[in-house]
This record gives sequence, C-alpha cells and structure tokens, in this order.
Amino acid sequence: NKYAAEEQVTSISQFSDVKPTDWAYQALSNLIERYGCVAGYPSGTYAGGKAMTRFEAAALLNACLDRVTEVTDELKKLMAEFEKELAILKGRVDGLEAKVGELEAQQFSTTTKLSGLAIMTIGGTDADGADELSFNYDVRLSFLTSFTGKDLLKTTLRSGNFDTAYAAVGGLEYGYANGSGAVEINRLFYQFPVGDFKFTLGAVTRQDDMLGMFPSLYPSDSMLDITTYAGVRGVYNLTFGSGAGVTYAKNGFNASLLFVTPKGVADSQADGDGLFSDAAMYTAQVGYAAENWGVAAAYTGSDDYNQYGLSAYWAPETSGLIPSISAGFGFGEVADDDTTSWTVGLVWSDAFVKGNSLGIAVGAEGTGVTGIIVDGSGDDDIVIEGYYKFQATDNISVTPGVFYLDGADVFGAVVKTTFTF
Repeated sequence: NKYAAEEQVTSISQFSDVKPTDWAYQALSNLIERYGCVAGYPSGTYAGGKAMTRFEAAALLNACLDRVTEVTDELKKLMAEFEKELAILKGRVDGLEAKVGELEAQQFSTTTKLSGLAIMTIGGTDADGADELSFNYDVRLSFLTSFTGKDLLKTTLRSGNFDTAYAAVGGLEYGYANGSGAVEINRLFYQFPVGDFKFTLGAVTRQDDMLGMFPSLYPSDSMLDITTYAGVRGVYNLTFGSGAGVTYAKNGFNASLLFVTPKGVADSQADGDGLFSDAAMYTAQVGYAAENWGVAAAYTGSDDYNQYGLSAYWAPETSGLIPSISAGFGFGEVADDDTTSWTVGLVWSDAFVKGNSLGIAVGAEGTGVTGIIVDGSGDDDIVIEGYYKFQATDNISVTPGVFYLDGADVFGAVVKTTFTF
C-alpha cells in the first residue's frame, strides 16, 4: 500500500553519494558523535550536512569499528550495507602496507660507523742476562661503511711502535713495516655477498680478513704473537698486503679460497713485485662451526712454501671450572726444510669475576720457520704463556701476563691496557 511504500527504507546503493537525508548518513553521524571516530577529513572534524561518497562513508565506518564497545542492530546494518566497500578498502590498505613494508626493507642509507682500539703495553724480558724494558702502543681507528646494509667497506688507520719492542711480544702483523709511530692505512678492503658467497677485494688486507672462520678461541686477549695462529703458524701466517678471496658458508659449513701478496702495491714490475708475484700467498680452508665447537683444515702455499694445518676448538655451554680448549697442528716445508708447529690453549671465561678471563697456552712456534721466513735455527722452540684479563669497564681492560721461550731462553712479563670505543 501507499503508506507501506513510504515507510520502506530505500537502499542507499541506489545513489552514488550518501546524503544527509539517508538513514546510513544519520547512523554514521550517531557513531561519530558517540565514539569520536573521525577519519578522512584533514581538519579532523566531521563535515556534517554534506553528501559523501560510499567509500568515504565506508572509511568513516571502518574507523568507528576500531572504537565501538557494543555491536548494535544499527551497526550490523551499516556493516552489511557497506560490506563491499569495506572489503575493497581493506584490500587496498593491505596492499599499501605490503608495499610500505617492502620499501622499508629495501631502503638503506649509506652508514659509516667508527670503532677504535688503543693499546698501551709495558713489559720486559730477561734474555741470557740482558734485561730489556719497553713501553709501547698500538692505535687503530676503523671506519666501517655499508652501502646496502649487507656489504662492508673497511678502512683502518693504524699507528704503533711495536717493531722496536721486546722480541715476539705483541708485534705488528707480518708485512706491517710501520714501527716509527707514523699513521698509515692498515686496512682497505670491500666485502659483499652474493647468495651464500661472500667476496672480498682489498688493496690493503690480511689473510684472516677473508677466512670463513678462525678455528681458535685462544686467546681472549692476545699476548705473544706466536700463540695467535690457531696452532698452525705456517698456515695462518696472517700475510698482509693486497689480495682477494671468496667464502662460501651455509648451515655451519664454510669454504674459503684467497690470496694475499705483500708486494701487490709495488710501483714497478721488477722481478718479485706485482700482485701475482712469487711472494703471493694462496690459502684454501674448509671448516665447520657449530654453536660451541669448530674444526678447520687449511693449506697455504707459495713458491718454495707449502704448509698444512688442522685446528679445532670447543667451549663449555656455561662458564665455570671447565675452560675452552683450542688446539692445532701444522706441518710442511719451506725452501726444502721441513717444518712443524703446534699449540694448545685454554681459556677460563668469567674467571673469579664475571667478565674477566684467564688463559694458558703451550706450543711450538715451528721448526725452522718464523712466520714465512726460514730462520735456519732448526730448534723446536717451546713457548709457554699465561695471562689474566681484568675487564675494568665495558671499554677498558688490563691484562698482566708472563711468558717463556725455551729455545731462546727468554722470560718476560707484560701489562697491557686496552681501550675500545
């Protein structure tokens, strides 16, 4: 009948806009006044009295749905009326959120971090009655730059005078000729990943910068230079110069292939100079690193130089009376002379005081070989050292230590203070 037709609510789906005279418009107005859920208007106020599109109405309704405390029949009716528009809006929002997330994940600004290390060491030796005492330093400033968040450009400035220190104690690595205190570039290399591979290219780099792993937990604070080679001094000789390498790592397994030449920066092509000269050292390593143990086999070779080594380490799950154990054995030949080396090192973490550490090592530096240079002595020089590292603060440590070299009959003691920042 006539009155029934007049009382029947006309669906607003018949209109392109939602007008102030529509029931949905009034229902939305009630929700806005009750819950203060205003959306879609820059001024932050509801522009009442004006028509709105169905998507504007759906956006207002969607904002109110996050605030309502009870579901009324009127609200159910509004949700049914704008079901299609709400679904479209949700899809658009989800799509935008996905795109924003993707952009945030891909977005990276070039970042450079500065890290510093300053070491001061005072100590002395008693070699065949000749006492020596020295006070030396080593300062490094490293700039770590990333362009993508996954790559690394490392530039290190370094200065030190350990070349004039007592023999074999804390010396700068092989190939670093600066002992006068002048500041020099000590590292300049770039690393970038490609899948499970990591590539390194360096104008100034060192062997261990490009290894997949260093198979030793000893020492926690270096003392004698010759105990820092994972027991295989001839293999991990820390050759310093220009070089390149590639490392594959997946599920704990890793493999590395690299070369470094001390004469890669030579400005002439004379015999023995150049990137691929006879002085170049080539290293291949395969290893496995689990959470608390690891093992690696490696080879380093060059002209008249072949060295092989096997090293492993293990650490207890918690600190206490049981120390971590690192051991290695190496053998080979240099200029037709046979060489051997071995080391066993123990480190007690949190020794006596949390954060401190105690270390003891014994080993042989290598028959007839020092680094990569044959010394011709033919003696298997036994080395013993011990140290205790006091972690005074997060950035300052003090490490007293003693050592003895059997072959050279050298006893020494040092106190090293390290600052990191």
